[in-house]
Amino acid sequence: MRYSHAIAAAMLVVAAAVGCGEPEPENPDDPVLARVHQRELRLSEMEGMFPEGATAADSAVIIEAFANRWARDAILLWESEQHTPSDLNLDRLVRDYRASLVRSSYEEQLVSTKLDSVISQEELVEFYEATKEQYQLEKPIVRCLFMRVPFPTPKEEELQDLWNNGKPQDTAALALYARKYAEVALLNDSAWYGLDEIAQQLPEGTLTPENVNSKREFSQLDGTHRYYFRLFEMKRRKEIAPLSYVENQARRAILHARKREVLERTREDIFERELHRDNIEFFTNR
Repeated sequence: MRYSHAIAAAMLVVAAAVGCGEPEPENPDDPVLARVHQRELRLSEMEGMFPEGATAADSAVIIEAFANRWARDAILLWESEQHTPSDLNLDRLVRDYRASLVRSSYEEQLVSTKLDSVISQEELVEFYEATKEQYQLEKPIVRCLFMRVPFPTPKEEELQDLWNNGKPQDTAALALYARKYAEVALLNDSAWYGLDEIAQQLPEGTLTPENVNSKREFSQLDGTHRYYFRLFEMKRRKEIAPLSYVENQARRAILHARKREVLERTREDIFERELHRDNIEFFTNR
């Protein structure tokens, strides 16, 4: 057996321990590090755990920590075995677990090779329209513009003009300003955000589900920041979420249904193939 320098150093540590009263190990090239009832931890099981350049002292620390963890696991396993029900069929459990792992591995291969992950916008809309009742909102959402900039506000007059004009060219300039100076900037007027996400960026109580409609547009100063808010649309709790807000969720649902269909179809194809090959027999009527 070939050992790295660190393991060789570790053997010296173990040898020193043996020399201090421990019984001589059966295999001096692979000494016992710990024993729990009849289970033994040997040095060879720690191959690869010692970093290059580890000193004997480093190795001793690594060995002690690992042996402690190993002993705790081993004694818990021993205790578990003492309380294993007599009717527990371990062989069957192991068989079933192995079958589950093999089957899962094969199903992953099937999905990776047969699943069509491309979802057209038409299919997405059709799925959404058929299932949108399940997309009731749990919290209010808003479509808005929002900015938070530090105070004193850099180029405040320029920012005010850009915010108020609303021209396409000014929107691009506003985004450029935000990249330079804003701490928070939500400038996509087609995106939806949780109202609570916006409210958390403002002084407490500024925006709530109860007052948001009366505060559709404002700028506000609190001494450390200036805030700009413009509301375009709001959907309250229990309303149906717009497709753009739940698009990722809908896409995952479509892919999950496709995956289930691929697996069920493949299982049935395999069953029919092997049935026709006479590799499946039933004896229930005998």
